[in-house]
Amino acid sequence: MSMRALSLAAFALLAAVVAWRILPSAAEEARKLPPPAVDETTQATSATIVLAGGCFWGVQGVFQHVEGVTGAVSGYAGGEQATAEYEKVGRGWTGHAESVRVTYDPRKVSLGRLLQIYFSVAHDPTELDRQGPDVGPQYRSTIFPTNDAQAKVAKAYIEELDQAKAFSAKIVTTIEPGRTFYPAEGYHQDYLTLHPNQPYIVFNDLPKVENLKRLFADSWRPEPVLVSKTGM
Repeated sequence: MSMRALSLAAFALLAAVVAWRILPSAAEEARKLPPPAVDETTQATSATIVLAGGCFWGVQGVFQHVEGVTGAVSGYAGGEQATAEYEKVGRGWTGHAESVRVTYDPRKVSLGRLLQIYFSVAHDPTELDRQGPDVGPQYRSTIFPTNDAQAKVAKAYIEELDQAKAFSAKIVTTIEPGRTFYPAEGYHQDYLTLHPNQPYIVFNDLPKVENLKRLFADSWRPEPVLVSKTGM
């Protein structure tokens, strides 16, 4: 990834000097969007949706702290199995997006609430083929629904937010059904929890988790649901 490829040693000093300023300001800028008018209706006790919004480290870290989420796995979706590898995906030509497979209990958290969190704090849905310092189609904002009902809820919510001018620019999030999810390499799993002092995490991802805790206190889960405990 572009920023992650930089020398961490050179970046660490800057992180130490200004991180205490960045975290509060980022939290202050975030805002809680209204929930979707149309939500999922299901009797299932477990469901899965795949969400892409830039670097999967931060997206995974956010959803691991959402009450009702039973699993959040970093991986790749949108391309073929043969190229679902970090080094290949990072070059931007495989069709994949860095994604997170979110498994949840609809009795405890609805699809609508997950999408509300996704658009509110997990990423910026107005950035095309990029997210923050990371540039390329592999960092695109994309929802990979696992059924038609999820696709309809997501489409309706995007239209609702655009009509309400919830953002200063149009939402560019795509909906790509029928795509297979491939788990990422083990060293990418639980990355935010395992490396909270890594400069990239400090600048780009910890503010997202803080925003979740502040804006969605009723959905906040203090202890993250980790891949190391739940498996992939």
